[in-house]
Amino acid sequence: MYTIEQLISHRGTMSLLDKVTHSEEKRLKAMATVKPGNPFLVNGHLPIWVGIEYMAQAVAAYAGIDARQKGEEVKLGFLVGTRKYKSQGTQLAMNSTIHIEIEESLWGENGLGAFQCELSGQDPLGGRCTAQASLNVYQPNTLEDMIKGEA
Repeated sequence: MYTIEQLISHRGTMSLLDKVTHSEEKRLKAMATVKPGNPFLVNGHLPIWVGIEYMAQAVAAYAGIDARQKGEEVKLGFLVGTRKYKSQGTQLAMNSTIHIEIEESLWGENGLGAFQCELSGQDPLGGRCTAQASLNVYQPNTLEDMIKGEA
């Protein structure tokens, strides 16, 4: 299994995932811990809407595994949009473990993809906090192609 640093380009406090716990065709599971120093903390807790970034980084890890298995370099990707976002609870507790699951719905040769995502963790009172969303992503062949408008 690869380390998160081998799969995604995020570094420092913006690298939110701890590890990929399971990967198979069209699916990935990852985990993260809500740590002090997380740039998204509000009053010592993580708002559940930040789960979208955790989901997006899990999608990036999925694409990173695909690239590594093909012997390619990991490419940059972009979160284009979010649909059908639903959450239960409002915040995740400090030091709690977050579980993220993603499933590919679509991945086109043009770099556009869609993923169904779920996230769960513990709220500050010990209850369960969850979020689900459909993420639309774009991964250009090269960043230069995208900048030139050729992607």
